[in-house]
Amino acid sequence: MSGKLFKVAVIGAGIAKRHLEAFTRLHNQFDVVALCSLDTARGQDLCKRFGIAQFTSEFAPLLDRKDVDVIDICTPASLHFEMTKQALAKGFHVICEKPLFGSLAQIDAVTEILDKTDRRLMPIFQYRYGKGMQKLKHLIAVGLTGRPILTTVETHWWRGSDYYAVPWRGKWRTDLGGGLLIHAIHAHDILTYVHGDVAQVYAATSTLMNSRETEDTAVLSVHMANGSLAALSMTLGSRKQISRLRFCFNNVVAESTLGPSTVTCDPWSFVAGDPDHQRRIDEALADAPDCDEGYARQFELFHEALVTGRELPVTLTDARRSLELVTAAYHSSRSKISVGLPIGSDHALYRGWFPQTHERVASG
Repeated sequence: MSGKLFKVAVIGAGIAKRHLEAFTRLHNQFDVVALCSLDTARGQDLCKRFGIAQFTSEFAPLLDRKDVDVIDICTPASLHFEMTKQALAKGFHVICEKPLFGSLAQIDAVTEILDKTDRRLMPIFQYRYGKGMQKLKHLIAVGLTGRPILTTVETHWWRGSDYYAVPWRGKWRTDLGGGLLIHAIHAHDILTYVHGDVAQVYAATSTLMNSRETEDTAVLSVHMANGSLAALSMTLGSRKQISRLRFCFNNVVAESTLGPSTVTCDPWSFVAGDPDHQRRIDEALADAPDCDEGYARQFELFHEALVTGRELPVTLTDARRSLELVTAAYHSSRSKISVGLPIGSDHALYRGWFPQTHERVASG
């Protein structure tokens, strides 16, 4: 969709590169006019590569600019909440990387802010827009999958000592969590993107690979509100790195590729129970819309929502659902009990899931 050109300031110089690649593809919808990073060399290199006019190491002055419409936050997770609040207060739309915030209380606090403004906040869950994933959503929409039965989600990656050499990684105060929050969050979001709300979680987490504060291995047994079950596993100790999504419906089994960062992209397999239904599946897939994917597709839909006033492609409700699952998993792992959802303000971990030996995340 063409129309209004939104001016963007990007904050960060790590995953920001992926955002800049997507904005470049959508140059008729977005123009990145500034980049802010504490890493001067990395930030200036990105400015040169993507033709960004201004580099700065200071966030506050950007909030006084009148030629910026959108603040795109790509910083370490511990900075997301305060930066988002400040940007919204100054009248900007906001895009924010995962994990969005460090507690359900923070999400609810920002929800109250958004209720009083016409500004929009879009969390990042770009994995939703892989072409394989969208084919499954299409089959569900046209009624060909049938009743959901079992979903398995595997996030089996490798992160060694070199990864944790970055000072803020693996620490509750700065990373906000371990593999469950940082690495598996996209794959786990896909579970709720397909099936909706989680009803019950039983989880076990452990730190088995590196001497860090946060977990690097976890297993979750999940009951979905739609009646289906799910088994989720995550480790940062797998020498063969894979991600895998497998959805068993009574009419079809959908299975992803194994690419750790391309798990929702083609080619997926869709296997029906008989030849006639397989033909219907294949015909429906041939008619499925062919759109861009990943960040570019999410940003394209963000632009459309800003221009038309429609719902954002990823909402604060989606981010809350994701962090509810994380909150329930941490609580279950420590208490050794099954945890029911939804989670409200009376829950023990509502204001943060840090262990008691660490300072909790403030709700703001």
